[in-house]
Amino acid sequence: MKQINVLRLFQKYTIFLVLIALIIFFSAFTRNFFSFGNFMTIARQVSMLGISATGMTMIVLMGEMDLSVGSVGALVGIICSVLMVNFGIHPVLAVTIAIAAGAVMGYINGSITRYCGMPALITTLGTMGIYRGFCYVLTRGLPVFGFADGFSYIGGGYISIIPFPVIIMTLIMIMGALLLNNTAVGRYVYAIGGNKEAARLSGINTGRVSVAMFTLSGALSAIAGIILTSRLMSGQPSGNDGFEFDVITAVILGGISFRGGEGKINNVFWGVLIVGVLSNGLVMMNVDVYWQKIIKGIILVSAVAFDSLNRARQANAPKKAPV
Repeated sequence: MKQINVLRLFQKYTIFLVLIALIIFFSAFTRNFFSFGNFMTIARQVSMLGISATGMTMIVLMGEMDLSVGSVGALVGIICSVLMVNFGIHPVLAVTIAIAAGAVMGYINGSITRYCGMPALITTLGTMGIYRGFCYVLTRGLPVFGFADGFSYIGGGYISIIPFPVIIMTLIMIMGALLLNNTAVGRYVYAIGGNKEAARLSGINTGRVSVAMFTLSGALSAIAGIILTSRLMSGQPSGNDGFEFDVITAVILGGISFRGGEGKINNVFWGVLIVGVLSNGLVMMNVDVYWQKIIKGIILVSAVAFDSLNRARQANAPKKAPV
């Protein structure tokens, strides 16, 4: 019994142990990793990841996947940039229109998946290329510059000593947790991921909920794209390239089952931190970018393998007889 309890405790707190181990490792092998300034840098870097991961959590909990989050963020950044620079639109209005455009892109993803009966993985793989292509069409492959100085506050400002993007991320992740844990919509999301057909037979409009979650994912990816554009003070057609990989890795590391129906968004925050600490530490150690991709790929495969093995173990565990 004690061994079983120790095993369960280890599984429960594995994500914290991994995060602590990474911090200790990088602190030992890099000079300035363990410093307040670097931790603020990590916090600012993971803000975009945490915002988009909140939307991705909803999608994965339904047993789906959204590969277009990076392209949505990039295209939204381009749209916002073009509106401000080429059309002279006020930054507040430009940001509002751009986020709405991101929501529309997410709605398109969800609608194609719903009405065409396509797996979301295929739908978003296609729209990922489409949205990225529009980035280059609108800019001819060139960055867009010339923003008002005030626009930089979104991605580079502070409230006291806390970076403004971190505050945005925190609020969004709290609202995401409230949505999943305290509303009917959250219960529907878990039900769809657990058994979509049973959820439909119980009266849940699975298609409408799915479209709504993809729309939300698009809007949140748009916010992440706006923050990146503000940080760089330019609209980059190649912005957020590969971003979806980090988002999915953070969500799976956070304990959200890739098969849907299991996991808590609270733990996704720690998955986001692990990806952020890992990326920052590897850069500070001057690890080649190609090796970084290999390491992150190994981590993602390991996380999915752990989830699969854990599910298999639970399925094969002897059932307790009812008392």
